[in-house]
Amino acid sequence: MDIDLDTLKSEILQYLEAAGFAVFRSHPGELEGLPLVCWDCERFPDYRMFLETAQKVNARLILFAAREFEGSEIEEELEALEDCDVTREDRREYERRLREFRKYEGVTCSLELGFDHNSRVYVYEVRPDWYDEFLELSDEIASNLPSTGGDEEEGDSGMGGFYSNN
Repeated sequence: MDIDLDTLKSEILQYLEAAGFAVFRSHPGELEGLPLVCWDCERFPDYRMFLETAQKVNARLILFAAREFEGSEIEEELEALEDCDVTREDRREYERRLREFRKYEGVTCSLELGFDHNSRVYVYEVRPDWYDEFLELSDEIASNLPSTGGDEEEGDSGMGGFYSNN
């Protein structure tokens, strides 16, 4: 389901203040590489349940990160598409699909909440369906890039710093 993360962001910040949490505003994806435990946002999407869990383990500091979708992400994929080994019809279809994402420029595409407990970071991350579709399209484009032979990670979609176990 496509959710309005801009509205949800405001709602979460109000909830955090009312609940007396200290809010540390971090950058999305900065938790990568840490021992993470991800909240099941598919079955339990209510952020209040996540924050109630934080309260029950006496977590008072909540990490909060929000990310806006930037047009440069579309441009990067269009540039990558130039190097792809695809037919002209496929290239046009990819370009059309990428341009459809222009309407989301400046819109929040990721929200992350986290807290530390017993040397683990517990994370709630939510993204709208349209952004997951963009990431899937980016992966599809990356899979059509010619292999360079040197760097195994070359096929990365350029969306580094994001994670999801959902």
